[in-house]
Amino acid sequence: MGGATGDAINRARDLGPRRAHAVLPISGKGDSDWGYALTLVADPAVGAALAARLILAIGF
Repeated sequence: MGGATGDAINRARDLGPRRAHAVLPISGKGDSDWGYALTLVADPAVGAALAARLILAIGF
C-alpha cells in the first residue's frame, strides 16, 4: 500500500524518498507509486477546506 518507501503518515518522510526513488538510476526498481503520494498531499488540504466551510456555516 505504501509504494517504494513504505506506508508513511508523515508527508515529509514519504515524499523525499519517493522523489529520490523516481530519479535515481537503480536497476530493476519498481514503480514509485505517485498515485498514492497524491493522497498524502491532497487529503489534508481537502480536510482543512471542509473544516473551514463547516466552521463558517456554524457561524464561529
